[in-house]
Amino acid sequence: RVQPVESGGGSVQAGGSLRLSCVASGYTWCPYDMSWYRQAPGKEREFVSIIDNDGQTKYADSVKGRFTISQDNAKNTKYLQMNSLKPDDTAMYYCKIDLNCGNLWSHYWGQGTQVTVSS
Repeated sequence: RVQPVESGGGSVQAGGSLRLSCVASGYTWCPYDMSWYRQAPGKEREFVSIIDNDGQTKYADSVKGRFTISQDNAKNTKYLQMNSLKPDDTAMYYCKIDLNCGNLWSHYWGQGTQVTVSS
């Protein structure tokens, strides 16, 4: 079983930066994609960014040009660098791993890390 573990959340003022980390602990011998989602109070969980096993990346329009997703394969860790943060970025951020073992996909969510941006 794979367990995503997030860290790096916190409180910053608008315009500030934070870097979130997600470590994939457990069974990671199969290739996997890793994505970030966020959920603000009273809103549905929404996609933020993804990096696949080949290093290809995608971003939500709302974060393009401000957020950068990257990886350190040696550490099984993915990062989300968040710059020029806005109050609208305030949310619980979740790491999701999509594991592909023999073309069989399984999905794992982390517990989340809180990001709060004040104006």
